[in-house]
Amino acid sequence: MTKIPYRFYLPENEIPTQWYNMRADMKEQPDPLINPATMKPATEEDLYPVFCKKLAHQEMDSTTRYIDIPEPIREMYKIYRPSPLIRAYNLEKALGTPAKIYYKFEGNNTSGSHKLNSAIAQAYYAKDQGLTSLTTETGAGQWGTALSEACSYFGIPLTVYMVKVSYEQKPFRKTVMQTFDANIIPSPSSTTSIGRKILSENPNTTGSLGCAISEAVETATSTEGCRYVLGSVLNQVLLHQSIIGLESKKAMEILGEYPDVVIGCAGGGSNLGGLIAPFMQDKLTGKANPRIVAIEPASCPSMTRGKYAYDFCNTGKITPMARMYTLGSSFIPSANHAGGLRYHGMSPILSKLYHDGYMEAKSVEQSRVFEAAVMFSKLETILPAPESAHAIRGAIDEALHCKETGEAKTILFGLTGTGYFDMTAYSAYMEKRMTDYVPTDEELQASFDKLPTIPTME
Repeated sequence: MTKIPYRFYLPENEIPTQWYNMRADMKEQPDPLINPATMKPATEEDLYPVFCKKLAHQEMDSTTRYIDIPEPIREMYKIYRPSPLIRAYNLEKALGTPAKIYYKFEGNNTSGSHKLNSAIAQAYYAKDQGLTSLTTETGAGQWGTALSEACSYFGIPLTVYMVKVSYEQKPFRKTVMQTFDANIIPSPSSTTSIGRKILSENPNTTGSLGCAISEAVETATSTEGCRYVLGSVLNQVLLHQSIIGLESKKAMEILGEYPDVVIGCAGGGSNLGGLIAPFMQDKLTGKANPRIVAIEPASCPSMTRGKYAYDFCNTGKITPMARMYTLGSSFIPSANHAGGLRYHGMSPILSKLYHDGYMEAKSVEQSRVFEAAVMFSKLETILPAPESAHAIRGAIDEALHCKETGEAKTILFGLTGTGYFDMTAYSAYMEKRMTDYVPTDEELQASFDKLPTIPTME
């Protein structure tokens, strides 16, 4: 039998021409977004002041199974896609496992992550609508970089509110975004009313994605010709990111493989939702039954310790409310190195699938995550982002379990990006200064107590 190559690239003509919408095959839909002004289910029109009209339509579309990818988006995809599917032979050998380990590497672009897949789409739709500027937030910086690239390509001015702790830890991320003409503001800031309010209540706050989202949304809704775009959580983002899973499944089919376990890191849900999309379709339709495993940071454990409840998607409480696994929109995670995984909630789609038992979730402390990252770097020659390393940790643990049981499972995980802007984190780990902060039940309860009091639907 021919040995499976280390790296496998789909032919260019195999790049998907359509995105896949998981909601079309879900037995039960996620509960509707709630308009906080009316306390009624949000309509597509309710989203127009915040999002592009076509993106608002994608956000609310739960019936169209496949959505055509516009040709200008596919043309830009071709610059860096298809991304490689890689067999981790060296890692398998080092672990002594009978398992086969594959990973889909999304770091082959300047942003160093999967985020460009949705950034291109969102910038394109903004340009197509004739908008004159965009705002967004970024945690670890990958999304801000990706959107800066896409906006530069389509000629749209961009303002990025970057979580303050990441802004301070990763100054060169700011430089890359500025290279693509983006305006970068550390969040919370004095440039918005919600930023000033947060700073007055907690002057020393390190910020959060919820804070940064609040500032970006406020700026978008108060600026003529401007809209807000988000790099995770939203239904539209999971739709765009489905290209990751579609390419993965096609590549594995060509190689004669199918995963027993699919593993992804979990923050807001974009890469996880994208990677698992076609495999979840098989699970939902009864064609196959792969295990789907989300790995999240123990410092921000929305799925494993959160509440399944309606909550605001931002700290400022001005966005629609979504029913999701949440730690509460007021929760401020510790200033650790989980980076882009520091979000208080989880995608409503993934939350519903998890709630209904279609997927699993595990949380891990960051020192164990970096232990896996360093091991992977030495064996596979890619320095992973801290976010991605959560999935690596999950894959290693699964492979070691196979070693104990003798099961020759096929494992697929998402390597969402590179860690070359995360050297502060790697230094902390190598110099044994890294700590494993885990929020107490009391800290979480204080945030849960502030959840909006509206009826939930079981």
